[in-house]
Amino acid sequence: MENKKLDRNVIITGITSFFTDVSSEMVYPILQAFVATVMSTTKAMLGPILGVIEGVAESTASLLKVFAGYWSDKLRKRKGLTVAGYGTSAAAKILFLLAGLSWVFVMFARFFDRVGKGIRTAPRDALISESTPKHSQGRAFGFQRGMDFAGATLGALICYFLARIYLDPIAGHLLNVDSFFNIFLISIIPAFLGVAALFFIREKKADDGSQADKKERPLPNLRIGQYDSKLKAFFLAQFIFTLGNSSNQFLLLRSMELGHLLSTVILMYLGFNLVATLLSPVFGTLSDKIGRKKLLVLGYSIYGAVYAAFGFLIPEYNILLWGFWVIYGIYYAMTEGVEKAMVSDLAPEGSKATALGFYHTIVGIGLLPASIIAGFLFSLMPGLPFWFGGVTSAVSVLVLVIFVRENPLRGS
Repeated sequence: MENKKLDRNVIITGITSFFTDVSSEMVYPILQAFVATVMSTTKAMLGPILGVIEGVAESTASLLKVFAGYWSDKLRKRKGLTVAGYGTSAAAKILFLLAGLSWVFVMFARFFDRVGKGIRTAPRDALISESTPKHSQGRAFGFQRGMDFAGATLGALICYFLARIYLDPIAGHLLNVDSFFNIFLISIIPAFLGVAALFFIREKKADDGSQADKKERPLPNLRIGQYDSKLKAFFLAQFIFTLGNSSNQFLLLRSMELGHLLSTVILMYLGFNLVATLLSPVFGTLSDKIGRKKLLVLGYSIYGAVYAAFGFLIPEYNILLWGFWVIYGIYYAMTEGVEKAMVSDLAPEGSKATALGFYHTIVGIGLLPASIIAGFLFSLMPGLPFWFGGVTSAVSVLVLVIFVRENPLRGS
């Protein structure tokens, strides 16, 4: 009979994800408005600068993910690297308090926040996978992503009410730089609460420590060329998809460019997170029953359609953005946790964290050109980055359909 209870490690990492995202999403929806305020004399460069900030933050730090995963597999330890990563991200929030001096400090804060993510992500995902039976991997990762989005929803809600307090009633957006700092300062509190929760994790023992077990245990494999062709094809599909999947900052910027106030855009972003919160566990569990591939193909197809729609929309019909953000949340719920479960299914024995690290690194490497390309395309024509994303999602769906085959889900 299937055990309905999630392991305590899955629940604790979910709690940490919740508090971390409360902190991050208190800040994330207003970053583009903050950078625009700091760059008030050079507004024409806003798109490219946002692209550089998000690209450098997400991509450069992502190079750490595969090495963190490799060392986690090599040491057979997950907890230490997970705590170190979340701790680095929490400390990075302090750098936002220097951001009034230059947008460069926003980039530093985002960079070190992502460095922390690079250190923690693969070991944390491996911990979740190893704490969960094979037939419940999608459910566990769906729960973790659901807690992510629940924290993001609460963070965006707090951001909305704080923004309303500090909102300029005439201009409709935050003009006083000090009001941003108040929000940044408050966001530090939940970040450290998330780190504190991790100390209750119990490290899973891979073996009893005997010499025979150590000799039989496969070494983690950093040679991606030796991985199964199905996993390499999945990585290729991810890279192509990521090239058109630029930072959500551009969706926020596009929503404001189409005529909505900052406070309204934050509410749309909150709705997106709420949908993803409610549906991530549902789709994660569904992937355990019907397979990962079907949901990923449908999710990427939905992404391509809604992303292109962001590009085609005109200001007169900007009310439709409410629906677009909801559909965008459905895409996230269908794919975020399911992708990790897919990698866990296809990963070589003894290299689970390394394979998850490769997945996150490949996505991160794609994010640098993705965000920079989107930044310059946006400066040429606001709809261009969204049409580009629609095309790359269609190509990635073709790669998934033709070249990726799933391993059968085995009970454990």
